[in-house]
Amino acid sequence: MRDEDELAGTSAARPPEPERNPAEEPAFIERVVAAVDDGDVDALRQQISELHETDLARLLEALPAAERPRLIELLGSDFDFTALTELDETVRVQILEELSTKTVVEGVRDLDSDDAVYILEDLDDADKQEILGHLPTLERAALQRSLDYPEESAGRRMQTEFIALPPFWTVGQTLDYLGETEGLPETFFEVFVVDPTYRLTGSVPLDRLLRTKRGMKLGDVVMPDRHVVKAIDDQEDVARVFERYNLISAPVVDDAGRLVGVLTVDDIVDVIQEEAEEDLKALGGVAGDEELSDSFWYIARSRFSWLLLNLIAANIASFVIALFEDELQRMVALAVLMPIVASQGGNAGTQTMTVAVRALATRELRPSNAKRVIARELLVGLFNGVVFAVIMAGVVFARFGIADLGFVIGLAMIINLVAAALGGILIPLTLDRLKVDPAVSSGPFVTTITDVVGFFAFLGIASLWF
Repeated sequence: MRDEDELAGTSAARPPEPERNPAEEPAFIERVVAAVDDGDVDALRQQISELHETDLARLLEALPAAERPRLIELLGSDFDFTALTELDETVRVQILEELSTKTVVEGVRDLDSDDAVYILEDLDDADKQEILGHLPTLERAALQRSLDYPEESAGRRMQTEFIALPPFWTVGQTLDYLGETEGLPETFFEVFVVDPTYRLTGSVPLDRLLRTKRGMKLGDVVMPDRHVVKAIDDQEDVARVFERYNLISAPVVDDAGRLVGVLTVDDIVDVIQEEAEEDLKALGGVAGDEELSDSFWYIARSRFSWLLLNLIAANIASFVIALFEDELQRMVALAVLMPIVASQGGNAGTQTMTVAVRALATRELRPSNAKRVIARELLVGLFNGVVFAVIMAGVVFARFGIADLGFVIGLAMIINLVAAALGGILIPLTLDRLKVDPAVSSGPFVTTITDVVGFFAFLGIASLWF
């Protein structure tokens, strides 16, 4: 019988079970649907009162489409509109279109400005202006200013609620202001110091503020912000700055250097996730904004162009094969082995292309190190080509008993893996230089190169050899 220490050790070693999310349990969803159908607001409040905004979003997605806006209308001010920011765009827009303008206006007013902009930006201009028209002047102006910035810019992501004070205020005044003033941002990490024209002078982190004597002026303890973001900066570039310098927040300024907002790390985490998803989808020929909730027709149209490019590539490869029709009829083994060379080259090209596209997206692959990376990928392709050439030569000799055929496929394998390595790195670099997203366009070109080179090398060498 094991002692208590041994049992404790075994228990500690066992991985914890994942926490169950009640919003995803069928019984819970059925109870919520019943409460919505009955119009039982008290039961509905009781069911979802403890749900986090993310779990509330999962619940909305699980409900029938007709029940979603009804649930929100029944709950009124008890519904956390932040949950809408966690929904797929298609579901969110459908819900907003079904809600009354009054409900949307009241919900938007309770949100931080960045969340409000995130919800409004996907609506049609008419719906957007209708909602903005019902907001108080100051709130409407702040949201409209953010919406006027380009999509996927820092201005769209920033929060316009921040604390900005003049440099002549003392630390004591600042602390009293922070402790006594209502309506401050829900989360903030520093106090910004601005001049009379609202140009940013710098910031005072809260920990520095708390450690400074009350009589000191903010102008004497202010720290210049080294990582100031412009409102028109691309959100992906801003995310890269946060990642590189381990930032928690950063001020956002307009073209004149005036403070207009602040970006926090929770916003940037969303950006990093979105950009990574877009790159991953693009590599597979899927539109970056495609979501599970999208309609059949939208998905079919968005995937068509990629499949068309691949069809063109396949036809080019078939033309190459047709050039060697006589050799294929004379030696059936060529037809059997031919796909192996092309497949191996395609896989090798995809590996190199994936690494190159991601390195370009993160700015790790630059003109300064491009030659070194190209040379490395070339050596990798050559090494793998030689290794697999030896393997395939042995396999072919064992299957067909023709030593020359093993030599032919081995040589073709080397040529194609080298071509795949060069294509996988040079094509993304070229497309990036031409200002074309390499994640979207590299795949068909790399596939065409590996197929054409693989077929041409194998069949061409075979026709010359035999």
